[in-house]
Amino acid sequence: MNSVILNFQKNEATEHLVYKNLAAFVKGENKKVLEAISADEMKHYVIFKAHTGTDVRPDMIKVMWYTVIGRIFGITFAAKFMENGERFAQVNYSEIRKEMKDIDDVIKDETEHENALIAMINEEKLGYMSSMVLGLNDAIVELTGALAGFTFAMQNTKLIGTAGFITGIAAALSMAAAEYLSQKSEKTGRSPLKAAFYTGVVYMSVVILLITPFFIAQNYYHALAFTLAGVMAVIVFFSFFVSVVQNVSFKRTFIEMTVICFGVSLVAFAIGMAARKFLNINL
Repeated sequence: MNSVILNFQKNEATEHLVYKNLAAFVKGENKKVLEAISADEMKHYVIFKAHTGTDVRPDMIKVMWYTVIGRIFGITFAAKFMENGERFAQVNYSEIRKEMKDIDDVIKDETEHENALIAMINEEKLGYMSSMVLGLNDAIVELTGALAGFTFAMQNTKLIGTAGFITGIAAALSMAAAEYLSQKSEKTGRSPLKAAFYTGVVYMSVVILLITPFFIAQNYYHALAFTLAGVMAVIVFFSFFVSVVQNVSFKRTFIEMTVICFGVSLVAFAIGMAARKFLNINL
C-alpha cells in the first residue's frame, strides 16, 4: 500500500509543477486560479508525505508534456486533459481510505479543482470555438467532397491539387467574410474581425493539409487515400479536443463528423464519375 501512496504523492508533485508552469504564462483571474490549484497540489503532496515519510521527485516528462500542450492548445485544454486523469485517481483513492483517514480532504479538493477549472474558462480562442468549428467542419466537408469529385473527373494529381487549392482559398475567404457579417449582425459581443480570422485560418490550415498529397503522390488514388487519412486524423483530434474542453461525448462528435464528411465525399465521388462519363472529360 505504501507504494500506492508514493505514486499518488509523485502525481501531486508533478501536477503542482504543471499548474505552476501554466500560471506563468497567463494573467488575471486565470493566473490566480492556477496558482491556487498549484498550492493545493503541494498541500496534497505534504499529506501523502506525512504517511510515507519520504520525498519523491515529480515526473518531469509529464511536466514538460502538459506545459507544452498548454502552450500550443491553451491552458484550459491542458488542465482539463490532466484533470481527466485525476478522476481515475479519485476512484483509486477509496482503496486507501482505511489507511489514510484524511484522504477525503484530498478528494474534496480534487472536486473543487475541477469546478474551478470549469469556471475559469476565459481564453480568447475558446470564446471563438464556434468560429473554429465552423471553419473546420466546412473545410473537411466541402474540400474533401470537392477533391473526391475532382479526382474522378480529372484523374491528374497536379491538376486536382491546383483545383483544390483554388477552391480552398475561395471558400476560406468566403467563409471568413460570412462569419464577419454574421458576428456583426448578431452582435454577440465577440469581435467580428477575430471571428473571421479564426474561421479563415482554420479553414486554410485544413486546405493545406488535404491538398498536399496531390502535389507529392504520383497516383491520384494514392493521393486521395492519403487525403482521406488526413481527414480522419483531423476529425479524431478535433473531436478529442472538443470532448475535453466542452465535456461532450468524443464518440458522438467523432461519428457525427465522420458520417457527414464521408457521406458528402461519396456523393461527390459519384458526381465526379458521372461528370467524366456524361460530359466526356478526358485529361
